[in-house]
Amino acid sequence: MSRTGLLRSFSPTFWTANVMELFERAAYYGLNSVLAVYLTARVADGGLGFGAQAVGFLQGLVYAATYVVPILGGALADRYGYRRMLLVAFSLLTAGYFAAGHMSAYALVFLSLLVMATGAGLFKPIISGTIARSTDERTSSFGFGIYYWMINLGAFAAPLVVSWLKGFSWQYVFTASAAYCGLMLLPAAFIYRDPPRPESTKTLGEVLAGAAEVLGDARFMLMIVVYSGFWILYFQNFGSVLWYLRDFIDRAPVSAAVTSLLGRLGLDVQFVFDAEHVTVINAGTIILLQVLVSRIVARRAALPTMVVGMGIGALGFGLLALSFSPWVFIAGIAVFSIGEMTAHPKYYSFVGLVAPPDRKAVYMGYAFLYGVFGSLLGSNLGAFLYERFLQPHAGTAGARAAAIRFWLLFAVLDVVAAAGLVLFAKRFGEDTDGSRRRARQAMALVYGLILALGLAFLIFAFAGEEVQYRTAVQAVIFLALGGGGLVVNARGAGRAAA
Repeated sequence: MSRTGLLRSFSPTFWTANVMELFERAAYYGLNSVLAVYLTARVADGGLGFGAQAVGFLQGLVYAATYVVPILGGALADRYGYRRMLLVAFSLLTAGYFAAGHMSAYALVFLSLLVMATGAGLFKPIISGTIARSTDERTSSFGFGIYYWMINLGAFAAPLVVSWLKGFSWQYVFTASAAYCGLMLLPAAFIYRDPPRPESTKTLGEVLAGAAEVLGDARFMLMIVVYSGFWILYFQNFGSVLWYLRDFIDRAPVSAAVTSLLGRLGLDVQFVFDAEHVTVINAGTIILLQVLVSRIVARRAALPTMVVGMGIGALGFGLLALSFSPWVFIAGIAVFSIGEMTAHPKYYSFVGLVAPPDRKAVYMGYAFLYGVFGSLLGSNLGAFLYERFLQPHAGTAGARAAAIRFWLLFAVLDVVAAAGLVLFAKRFGEDTDGSRRRARQAMALVYGLILALGLAFLIFAFAGEEVQYRTAVQAVIFLALGGGGLVVNARGAGRAAA
């Protein structure tokens, strides 16, 4: 069937879901393209004046929530209906975005963004589920291609609107994101129709039991942890990369060149290269090159393709260390984006190789957990290192050396993650009693390190004259992750022995 025929074969529900995806992603990427800059900007400049570490902590939890909530969101949608949960999701998104832009206290901004993240997490499985159930074997590939194109179109276009809106007020950026989601309440209420759903749906208890099964599979979790090393780099694009552009890069040459180009096209626009254009570069590169890259890697094995993609990503961050030139900066973001579009699609093929043959569908439902580790570690690590070791050198003779050390550290981390995937495939790739035992030992070490980090945070929080409440919260989170991980890992070992 021709592409025109395929387009006509899709139902109104399919197209409604894709329009919703476009607007929701526009809201998400439009705000997050500048969120870290707004939160750390001086109050005199319209920002909130938070420290980089405080913002990294906030972003880490907010982004992690958008990856965790879908675990329950899918079950809720199956049980109560997609349309009902869409109304809940868009209501939370609208309220969260609007409130976050009109709060100035750290705790209230944090809470508002968590409300937004809850809405985003509920939304994700509904739309992907709608696409899956509105297509068949013949139309699925093309249908999901449209879906992914909508995601990147929203990520590309919305930050360009942000460039204009923030010239009036930062609050306009939040209000625009709230408006995008608020508008989607109309099609959710009056146009969207639930696609056919399975008659038997899982209870929340069954969903949690399934989660415990997957989380207790040490081989699977070890693979997630290793791959999340690449996503630590990805989440720098919403934090340290934006601050680096603001504090170290001379943006004037790009601003002048683009303004001149627009003038030749008859557009009297004064372009200013700024933080939001990092997301534009990333999404634009994917839109332009994804089809070409997909064709190149289509028939290639998952592991070597992922390793090459991660290597390209490391090269992109290496370019950031190379020069303060804005053109080199742009090249670095574009190269990293090529690495992302090379590695990530093959990741799901790799998950299929690791998952038990009779449980692949279940395991695929938890493949997104790389985002939890990547955001929690990436946002916090990037903010900590930036505030302590890079930001103090802005405008000094030591800036070049500090930037090299900072970005090469992340590039090396990515290379280590790529090497870790190769090692994982050799040592743990085959599902045997021995590989499971070794994986449990490795994950016990990982969870133990997280637990130790939580204890260190706890001691530091109460060591001074004043209690460091944010550090205490960090301690509780890491203690819960480490301790809970050890318990789940031990139960996984018990089930294996039984």
